[in-house]
Amino acid sequence: MRLTASILATWLQLSAVLAKKPNIVFVLTDDQDVHLQSMDYVPLIKKHLTDKGTSYRRHYCTTSLCCPTRVTLWTGKLAHNTNVTDVLPPWGGYPKFVDQGLNENWLPVWLQEAGYDTYYTGKLFNSHSVENYDNPFPAGWTGSDFLLDPFTYSYMTPWYQRNREPPVAHEGINTQDLISEKALGFLDDAISNPDKPFFIGIAPIAPHSNMYIDENDVRHWGPPIPLDKHAHLFPDAQVPRTPNFNPDVESGGNWVRGLRKQDDDIVEYNDHYYRERLRSLQSVDELVDDVIKRLEAAKLLDNTYIIYTSDNGFHIGQHRMQPGKMCGYEEDINVPLIIRGPGVPKGEVSDVVTAHVDLAPTIMQLAGIPLRDDFDGAAIPLTKPEQKKAVNKRQEHVTVEFWGKAYMEGGVVFRGGETDEVLNNTYKSLRVIDVKKNDYNFYYSIWCNNEHELYDMKTDPYQMTNLLHPTAKPPKTILGRPFEAVVARLDALLFVLKSCKQNTCVEPWRALHPAGNVNSLKDALNQRFDDFYIRQQKKVRFERCEAGLIIDAEGPQFETDGLLYRHGSSWSEWT
Repeated sequence: MRLTASILATWLQLSAVLAKKPNIVFVLTDDQDVHLQSMDYVPLIKKHLTDKGTSYRRHYCTTSLCCPTRVTLWTGKLAHNTNVTDVLPPWGGYPKFVDQGLNENWLPVWLQEAGYDTYYTGKLFNSHSVENYDNPFPAGWTGSDFLLDPFTYSYMTPWYQRNREPPVAHEGINTQDLISEKALGFLDDAISNPDKPFFIGIAPIAPHSNMYIDENDVRHWGPPIPLDKHAHLFPDAQVPRTPNFNPDVESGGNWVRGLRKQDDDIVEYNDHYYRERLRSLQSVDELVDDVIKRLEAAKLLDNTYIIYTSDNGFHIGQHRMQPGKMCGYEEDINVPLIIRGPGVPKGEVSDVVTAHVDLAPTIMQLAGIPLRDDFDGAAIPLTKPEQKKAVNKRQEHVTVEFWGKAYMEGGVVFRGGETDEVLNNTYKSLRVIDVKKNDYNFYYSIWCNNEHELYDMKTDPYQMTNLLHPTAKPPKTILGRPFEAVVARLDALLFVLKSCKQNTCVEPWRALHPAGNVNSLKDALNQRFDDFYIRQQKKVRFERCEAGLIIDAEGPQFETDGLLYRHGSSWSEWT
């Protein structure tokens, strides 16, 4: 009897500890932009999240493509470390995720081990299909109802697969209605078990393009399909006519720079496509409202963190590009991030630099789980004291990487010589932003054809003037230093980041300066380091373009070829 009482007491103590842990609701939209102003069209999200939480305006995805960025998000590892670099095998997709051993080693598994109930509905990964959904089942979910390929983006003919049941086709029902119903159902399930905290992932496909594959395996793209009740909204909305929208002069790099200016009929179609994106997001707006109301009614809202973001950004017409993502330009990589919850300042905007690779560490920290040594990111500062400290201490960079093709997703009719896909869209890039004093804001990139791009985004926020283009006339100095000295530092930083692992991805300057006296671009610009950066350090380059991560195609690697500022020692000798 005493043994039973002891077990009961232990169980009650454990229940009390778990009950204090916060609940987490994670809303992950698909291809939602920041720079095309989509957040201006979701008033309920503004009411419940933007006004009641903190918006991180410098939040980035690290690979602007659905599956790689989602794997990074849920594992806390960059794509060059997960080796999931595409949406399809052999380079990516759900089969690659499984083959890399990640199905046993990702966020829902860790949350369950910490006592959480875990739920998920909507899009998980590309190539998670009606044929392989049980080979194996995604691990770590208490309850799940996944969209499945090849019907993931078919708004009116989606297939869902619940828990361990066979897939079910839903003909003629808009997938957005289904996701809302399933998400609220899981929320009710979670609320009904008050003894355990919960995590719920909600992943609508809006505002992604509608797409189906015909019997000949041909893709057919089109605008997203909103709910009927939203189909009339925003009749006058247009893609913002920013300086980089369908410009008169060529801009961008590689294949982007060769694009022709869009005709009026294409611009008109793309405005229609834009309006359909905004309309499709209204169901997400209403879903967030419903989630808040359920949490409030259950008296759980005050102990729940709500995280809202998108897997990647999107462009429509910028640099003359047809609708799509997959580039490193700001429209494609800068994505929404709003966090509401206990201790998070209300109605504030944070300037700290954050990325998707930081979200798994953030969620684990919220759940009271020790952070893993193999994370490539760091937890996002949430409270006011944390954010104040981060201005001085947090990293100022984001690693950006991509392999393979770029697709044009709008469904527009192409002119002669144009296509809906582009080969050799492989590149390595970085963003580096001085948050403390706003002295610099750069985008630096190298394509697999070894074409370089550099934009000073303090003076050129729309990335119209590539300072490294052969026809460019760059300034003689930047930040009071010779132009070539600044470029050399950016190249060395990218050299470290393009193959970094674990904490080196968070503190890359320490790999270059083990003494710890260099922690930012500003520190690295000290004149005494000029010879090291300009003449001694290896430069980033590709040996050739490849569709996936093949090390010998990616040129020198810092781990074997890089130097550190210590009498010319190599990184491999030092470590």
